[in-house]
Amino acid sequence: MVLGIDVGGSTTKIVGFKDKERCVGMMQVEAKDQLTSAFGAFGKFTAKHSLKISDIRQIVLTGVGSSYLHGMYDIPTKRVDEFLAIGLGGLRMATLDSAIIVSVGTGTALVRACGTDISHIGGSGVGGGTLQKLAGRFAGASSFDRITDLAAQGDLSAVDLQLGDITRAKIGNLPYDTTVSNFGNLKDTATPADIVRGLINMIFESVGMMAVFATLRDNISDVVLIGSLSVIPQAKEVLDTLSKMYPIKFHVPEDAIYATAVGAALSEF
Repeated sequence: MVLGIDVGGSTTKIVGFKDKERCVGMMQVEAKDQLTSAFGAFGKFTAKHSLKISDIRQIVLTGVGSSYLHGMYDIPTKRVDEFLAIGLGGLRMATLDSAIIVSVGTGTALVRACGTDISHIGGSGVGGGTLQKLAGRFAGASSFDRITDLAAQGDLSAVDLQLGDITRAKIGNLPYDTTVSNFGNLKDTATPADIVRGLINMIFESVGMMAVFATLRDNISDVVLIGSLSVIPQAKEVLDTLSKMYPIKFHVPEDAIYATAVGAALSEF
């Protein structure tokens, strides 16, 4: 058994593979710090799957919090580059041979992945941390459950300036609901739900356009979204709109939050 463990600031994702093709399970654990979440994830995963220490031949760590770990229970442990794990995991989860992988966690990282040829393109500080803190400050919503609930009730026309607000002329292939300015039409009557919906739209339009630019300089037309924000329902809506404007296809795989942990484990095979 090989365990792939993606250690974040306070959240750890863990997956187990018997071999390259057989994943036995995935799990996420949150705690107050990296060590607590990592060891908590290991304990819960091994208990759930009735694993003994001797059943595990390798632990592969990745993620920003992995530097705090120097080994686990005398099991052979190594650390892999996070961008490599993002690339391998993104391709596996989307069942693609090549793609631009966009990992939206606290911030955003873009990785070009063609088989085992993985390279970091760049990134942005815009991501889950941006959403959580701004939604908490301006809408009183700090949990992702509350954020997504509010966003479902939000109205973008109450916050964003759209093309149809300023012209009736056709401009290229842009639809009238194209965003001209995020929060450029913020009304005094805007509700917390409107603001949260606007924040999600701003983040995923920014992330999505970074991906578009990455594909335009390459021969890759598939973009895979992974990471903690990939589960937000409104993300797919924004990306679907962009895919109608540009010759690319966005993929949001099931269980995309575990992609980096999956990639870490796959690097061992």
